[in-house]
Amino acid sequence: MKKIFLLAVGAFPLMALAQDKPNFTIEGSLKNFKNPVSMVYLNYATDGKRLADSANVVDGKYSFKGTLSEAVKAQLAVKYADGTPRNNRRDVAQIYIEPGKITLASVDSFSNVKVTGSKSNADNDKLNAQLKSLNDKMNELNARFAKARADKDDAAVASIRKEGMKLQEEIRQENKKFIAANPKSPIVISVLSSYAGYNIDIDDVEPLFAKISPELKNTPSGKAFAEKLNIARKTAIGQPAMDFTQNDPNGKPVSLSSFKGKYVLVDFWASWCGPCRAENPHVVKAYNKYKDKGFDILGVSLDNPDGKDKWLKAIEDDKLTWTQVSDLQGWNNAASKKYGVSAIPMNLLIDPNGIIVAKNLRGAALEQKLAELLD
Repeated sequence: MKKIFLLAVGAFPLMALAQDKPNFTIEGSLKNFKNPVSMVYLNYATDGKRLADSANVVDGKYSFKGTLSEAVKAQLAVKYADGTPRNNRRDVAQIYIEPGKITLASVDSFSNVKVTGSKSNADNDKLNAQLKSLNDKMNELNARFAKARADKDDAAVASIRKEGMKLQEEIRQENKKFIAANPKSPIVISVLSSYAGYNIDIDDVEPLFAKISPELKNTPSGKAFAEKLNIARKTAIGQPAMDFTQNDPNGKPVSLSSFKGKYVLVDFWASWCGPCRAENPHVVKAYNKYKDKGFDILGVSLDNPDGKDKWLKAIEDDKLTWTQVSDLQGWNNAASKKYGVSAIPMNLLIDPNGIIVAKNLRGAALEQKLAELLD
């Protein structure tokens, strides 16, 4: 699958795996490992749930059973019997699992795994072969990036970051070619989801989804992606912003529609979100410059039910003097779900008539857009 230059990691609650009618089995073997392995862990998501399982390793063999309605990405990792720390490059394997029998064979290291009996992994191997030269370049670029940061060479960091963005786009385009050429592949929805990213370009992505086989569109992941496309249509630039109402810190209901007549930035963030907090100084600067020229902000916090105090402290510490609302439901925030928010910070700029005119304005881009509209 494609590699990314900067990685964002999300945390999901794990649910115990309890299934009594398995339709998939995994049979694994380990050979020539330097240290004895005592256990293998399996994690994957299906039907909207994140599942976890574990298996003891006996005589170099382990197995899993479970139920699946479609092929899904999975992560397997080992635990060493002698307490040797896990090396994520060597001791973690990323594969697809699917209904049927899958055989895994790892030699020397767990990540050096050969998968048989799986159409999904065969297709993934084909994609990885297509991406190999680009991924090799990305690995080399990541090494240069790490060295430049260690050397505190800001000019090199900036230059390499630009190279990385260009290379990422080349990788995206190779993924796009795979999607177009393999509309019946069991991994095509997964590849398309990765290609589409958090901010879906509906004009680019919808034609690709339209060509995917009806059987795959009818899977849980296919239906979930169709719903993402539906939200992307409703929240595209040029569309009227959907109204919502949430309470401010004092319990007073505030509606987005009450800001009509101004340019308003709907800013999705949270006190626990490091990138959001790093972005806040840019938002504060833009607000202070344009608040008297018809610009306002409605902050929507994705803080958790027990996070009100942290939310209020972050508002004070970051000097966020505009209106703030939240239902304190974390990622289940009703407004964020309505707008399909899957990563933060995320924002939308809405004009005085309630029309979305820009999205995801980061850093200086927000001030530049406001200068274009209000200066």
